[in-house]
Amino acid sequence: MQVLFEVDCAGHDYVMAIDRLLEKASLPEDTALFARELVSTVIENRERIDEFIPRFAPAWPLDQIAIVDRNILRLGICEIIFDLVPAKVAINEAVELAKTYGGESSSKFVNGVLGSFYAELCQSKTK
Repeated sequence: MQVLFEVDCAGHDYVMAIDRLLEKASLPEDTALFARELVSTVIENRERIDEFIPRFAPAWPLDQIAIVDRNILRLGICEIIFDLVPAKVAINEAVELAKTYGGESSSKFVNGVLGSFYAELCQSKTK
């Protein structure tokens, strides 16, 4: 989320940002690889991912959603549509990120948007 925030806020190159962040962290190799994959997947598919957010948060134009919340939503949607982790795990992790880094109502907002997104996705799969 930190890399996506930096890219969104400051326009920095995501490869350099994640390299710098991972250099400071002492993560297992598989965790670092997953982080790289997740960030690159979000960045490469950001336009597609961003199409979903206004559908499930219609009262909020994308550019008016807090940067932290917007990027948490991007992560969650990416993890769900690309089956990187189980959807319920993606939603729970996103809510926890929102509780930690977002504002007072961020966790409810993120939960509502991702929950609605997932519910519609499930409905479309059963049709």
